[in-house]
Amino acid sequence: MNWQGKTVGFALTGSHCTFAEVMPQIQRFVDAGAKVVPIVSFTILTTDTRFGTSENWQNQLKEITGNDIIASIVDAEPLGPSKLLDVLVIAPCTGNTTSKLANAMTESPVLMAAKAQMRNQRPVVLAISTNDGLGLNAMNISKLLITKNIYFVPFGQDAPVAKPNSLVARMDLIMETCEEALEGKQLQPMVIERFNY
Repeated sequence: MNWQGKTVGFALTGSHCTFAEVMPQIQRFVDAGAKVVPIVSFTILTTDTRFGTSENWQNQLKEITGNDIIASIVDAEPLGPSKLLDVLVIAPCTGNTTSKLANAMTESPVLMAAKAQMRNQRPVVLAISTNDGLGLNAMNISKLLITKNIYFVPFGQDAPVAKPNSLVARMDLIMETCEEALEGKQLQPMVIERFNY
């Protein structure tokens, strides 16, 4: 697919352990010629973890994309009227974000961006990373599976013995999922084997 002239919204939420997998996927879009607009949840702005500092991740996003980060609900709201984004990726998409999106809650820049994209009937691609994907969050994932214009990066159990309810997407399939989503299709197979014993 030719990404020249396409604008990708790339939103990150607080599954910090997957950021190292996600950053190269953002670079892929840039290398392919897309404009990438970075969007972050409030957690990204305020939380340092053993996986890196908030400042470090924000700096990487700015360096890779060459664009300022959308980091407030106010700044995300114009994405609707402007119809800026061809596709919106939420990667990683935590269980918290998944549950709020499934229940029409808009309390972060990422969720406002998703609401704006859905208003425009344009694709939203979710790369889930949640410890309760096969627990309480299963019903929220199910709601989103049948929601128009929402697509999933193929996902599977990442640690079925240690964390039997945990689901994580194959982050390296984000671009391929977006390409299918722009054609109105879900990349298949969607449910995959992803073991890390």
